[in-house]
Amino acid sequence: MEARVQAVLAALRVHASAKTLAEMGPRYGIVVDKAMGVPMAKMQAVAGPLGRDAALAQALWDTGWYEARMVACMVDDPAMVTPERMEAWRADFDNWGIVDTVCFKLWDQVPHAPAKVEAWASLNDEFGRRAAFALLACLALHGGADEAFFIRGLALIEGAATDERNFVKKGVNWALRAIGGKKSPALRAAARDTAARLAAAMDKTARWNGRDALRAFAKADAAKGKAA
Repeated sequence: MEARVQAVLAALRVHASAKTLAEMGPRYGIVVDKAMGVPMAKMQAVAGPLGRDAALAQALWDTGWYEARMVACMVDDPAMVTPERMEAWRADFDNWGIVDTVCFKLWDQVPHAPAKVEAWASLNDEFGRRAAFALLACLALHGGADEAFFIRGLALIEGAATDERNFVKKGVNWALRAIGGKKSPALRAAARDTAARLAAAMDKTARWNGRDALRAFAKADAAKGKAA
C-alpha cells in the first residue's frame, strides 16, 4: 500500500504548479498546510485510472496532503463508507474545497448521509457545519433523499441562516438554492417561502441568504419561462 500511495503522490507532483499553489489562498480561499498546487483537472486525471479502492482512499487521506485527500474522495467506494469514517474525515476538514469535493464526489452516495446532515448542522466548527449544508445541497442536486428529509433540511437552513461565517453562510445558501431547484412543486414552494422569510429577517446574514436565494429562483424561473 505504501508503494501505491507514493506512486499517486509522485503522479500528483508531476502536475504541481507554483502558480496554482500561490493562488490557492488569495484567489480561492483554500488555505492548507500541505499542498502541492495541482489543478483540479489534473487531480481528476490522476484519480481516474485508480478505480474504486476504499483502502487506497484511506491511505491517501492519511497522508494529509490536500491533493491526496481530493483523490481519496474520488476513488473511495461509497458502499464501504461507514458513519465512523465520515466522522473521522469530517474532523480533518480544514478548507471548503475538500469539504465540498468529498460531499459532491462521494458522500451524497452514502446511505448515512442524511443522518450526518442533521447531526452536523448544529456543530460549532466552521468546516464541520459547512459539511452539513454542502452535503444537504449535494443530496438535493443528486436526488439522494426523500421529500420529507428536504423539508427538515429547510428548517435546518433557517436555523443556521444567521451564522455569519463565510463558509457556513455560503453553504447554507447553496443548500437553500439547491432545494429550491428540485422538481417537486412542494419543495420549490417551501424553499421560496423559506427564502422570503429570511429576506425579511432582522439579521443581516439571514437577509443576505434569503435575498440571494430569491434572486437565484427568479432567474431560474425566468429562464424556464423563456424556454417554454
